[in-house]
This record gives sequence, structure tokens and C-alpha cells, in this order.
Amino acid sequence: MFRFLLYPLSILYGFAVSIRNILFDFQVLKTNHFDIPIISVGNITVGGTGKTPHVEYLAQLLKNNYKVAVLSRGYKRKSKGFVVASENPNTKDIGDEPAQIKYKFPDIEVAVNADRVKGVSILKERNNDLVILDDAFQHRYVKPGLSILLIDFNRRLDKSFLLPFGNLRENAKEMRRADIIIVTKTPNDIKPIDRRIIFEQIKPFPFQELYFTSFNYGKLKPVFSKSQHLPDDFYTSHEIYSILVVTGIAYSRPFIEHLKMLSDDITHIELADHSSYNVNKLNKIVNTYKVINNDKKIILTTEKDAIKLREFKYVDETLSRNMFYIPVEVSFIDNENEFNNQILDYVRKNKRNHAIHSETNSISA
Repeated sequence: MFRFLLYPLSILYGFAVSIRNILFDFQVLKTNHFDIPIISVGNITVGGTGKTPHVEYLAQLLKNNYKVAVLSRGYKRKSKGFVVASENPNTKDIGDEPAQIKYKFPDIEVAVNADRVKGVSILKERNNDLVILDDAFQHRYVKPGLSILLIDFNRRLDKSFLLPFGNLRENAKEMRRADIIIVTKTPNDIKPIDRRIIFEQIKPFPFQELYFTSFNYGKLKPVFSKSQHLPDDFYTSHEIYSILVVTGIAYSRPFIEHLKMLSDDITHIELADHSSYNVNKLNKIVNTYKVINNDKKIILTTEKDAIKLREFKYVDETLSRNMFYIPVEVSFIDNENEFNNQILDYVRKNKRNHAIHSETNSISA
């Protein structure tokens, strides 16, 4: 009940965000334009919409024909300023999600910088053909040529409130700034009537394209060593296995729902989004695993958590032998070719190599 005390703060927060957007709309605060393709991927809610898998989808789509760079803020990193991910990325230097992207796509340039204007400028100077901005819908100092807004199917905007009472970063009407809206984590068997309901809720403008995506969960992969072996009978008799799940993501319900198809006996250690790991947390995982009363048991985690866990040089044998992660990929419910062509056409028409220009000489970040 005390949560309602946050509602007045949400009103103040909403007022401040609205004033900020008005200042950008009337060019009091200046937006900087670049003459290379910039694709922004973001959301209007706090976390959990699947930004990283969608950034990875774009990287996979574009990397064979263009020199792709990904720029993120690098949330919860320990470093400062502009940092380029190394071949063996460390989450302390660049954050967990950029590290995941670099680990998955070692040939593309992944960088972090809280100052996105400077970050894009540097990446352009490094001869990248285009920049994908990760989590940048609210970062209006850089004008993307194509703005992609993600909305979680499971969390309706019409029933959401602004921070801190709710999970909205800004008023839902700001969806108007997006060129593409993607409803993520959509059930593969979504009914036409449900699609129409969502369409009426979002009410996209004529210039906006609306797509629906879901997640494809891949085969289990070892967290700590390629020599780890998945139990031979897991996929043939997984229903008899007990699963200990460890997650440090914003919204774990779809992940848990997927695991329920693998086992009826699930124990969940749920950590905060972007949670770091330490010896105490590892011991908790080991101790929880050991008390599960089943000879057939396994530890599963997310791809993002695996990146952080892998940085430990020495782990208990229980973890090194029994812990696996499940990779995730984006799958379009339909119209995948239309989406791909929209992205490719935009990049092809806007690929250039000139200097930065802005609406004014003033750059702020």
C-alpha cells in the first residue's frame, strides 16, 4: 500500500520529462545529425523488452555487407568515457549486454560511452559504415535515421504508470518518435483478434510500421568450459530432471515459462537486472543445487548471466560441471522480409562518409 506514496513523485517526474521533450521538439535542446546510418533500438519502459537480442538480430542482418558498430552506455560498468570492447570482453569495462554482443559477434566493433554524440563521432572516424545505438530512445541528443521502439507483449502500456510508481520512462504518446514499433515476446500462436487489440492500443501513425516478434530458445550451451557435457538423456527424458534456474534479468517470466516445458520441478534464484556475481552468490547457487533431492538435476541460466559468470577463473566443480545457459534469438511472427528490406534499404540509401554536422554548433550531452 505504501507504493501509492510514489504516485506524486511520478507526477513530478512526468512533468520534468515532458518539459525536456518539449525543449527538444522546439530545438531549444539541440539534436545532432550524422550523415552515416544510425539505427536506434530502445524502449519506453524500464528494461525487459529484449533490446539485446534485437540489436543482435540487426548486427547479424548487416554485418556481412557493412562495417557495423554498436554503441551502448555500458550500464553498471566500472570504466569511464569511450571504451571499445576487446576480443575477450570484460563486463566491468563495458557492461554485461555489450559484452554479450561482442562475445557473439567478435568481428563487429562494440563500444560504450555515456556521451553518445562523442561516441558516434569516434566510431565514424574509425570508418564504421553504420552505428546501432543500444537503449537510446530517450537519448535525443543524437538523431537516429531509423528509430526502433520495443514494447513487451506481456506489459500493456495502457495500464502502466510513469516512474517511480510505474515502469514508464516517459509518456506513452512519445511513441510517435519511432519509425518502427516491435511488439516483443509475442506468443507464436497469437490470435488475429489479439493483434487487432494491440494495434488499437498502440494506434501507430501511417508513417510507422508495426511488427511482432517472439523468442526462439536454442540448445543448452556450457557456461564455463567447452568440455562440459550435457547429460545424454536430458532432451530425451528432461521431464524427470530438476532444474535450478539463476536469472539476473529485468523480466524473467517468459524465460521461466519456456523452462516449464522442460521440467515440472523448477527452483528459481532470481537476482536483480544487471546483478553482479560474487563468491557469496556462487555459494548460494551451489548450496541450493546440492539440497535438491534428485539425482538428475541441472543448473540453467540466461545468456547475459553466463557472460558474467564466465569471468570467474575458479569456480566450484558443481558449477563447472552442471551449469548451462540457453541462447536466445529473435523470430518474427510474420513480415520478416519486409522488416529486413526496410532496414537494408535505409542503410543502403544513407551510407556515406562525410563529416558530422548538427543543427547548431552547440553540442550537449
